[in-house]
Amino acid sequence: MNCLLNWTIAGVVMLGLGICVAPTIAVAQIRNGASAQPALPPAIADKVEVCAGCHGADGKPVDKSIPIIWGQLQGYIYIQLRDFKRGDRKNETMQPIASSLEKDEMMAIAEFFSQKPWPDLGQPRAPKNVAQKAVEAEHSVGCTGCHLEAFQGAGTVPRLAGQSREYLAKTTADFRTRERGNNPGMSDLMIATPEDGLAALAEYLAGL
Repeated sequence: MNCLLNWTIAGVVMLGLGICVAPTIAVAQIRNGASAQPALPPAIADKVEVCAGCHGADGKPVDKSIPIIWGQLQGYIYIQLRDFKRGDRKNETMQPIASSLEKDEMMAIAEFFSQKPWPDLGQPRAPKNVAQKAVEAEHSVGCTGCHLEAFQGAGTVPRLAGQSREYLAKTTADFRTRERGNNPGMSDLMIATPEDGLAALAEYLAGL
């Protein structure tokens, strides 16, 4: 596979982890190991330097339906890449890209992003009535049993606190319809939760 084709493929990596061609400044930051990270090996740098085009040079996605991956847990990022590669999570953009990655490359990409600082999107805290509905929904679903009390996640369970409200709403909707099929248990929980409760949860979590 020639260099141009590699860049073409890299340019569309990670729809759920969204990727586009990165600005020059972001490329330099990645190659030079910004935020006190050591410089990446060139082969891995080639695979991640394009991410800023969609996720933002400062980790803030340019499209609010794209998730934050800066500061997300390494285990979770890796599992999503693995699931795209296996076809357990369907996406016409992500699947061919993930299928080209080996396990060590997925782990290196996941580690790189996990060491970035979580960006503040400046999302407002949920109003009291929304927060109360979200807490009621959370008690019904039991989110904190996996995502922990502060919704910081652990291991392969993602951080939800401060994630984009639009992404949270989209991914819960995808679980409800089973369009996102790599966690049937989550789909069952989302289906069992009223839509207004899920909307409240998305707003509440985004403001944490």
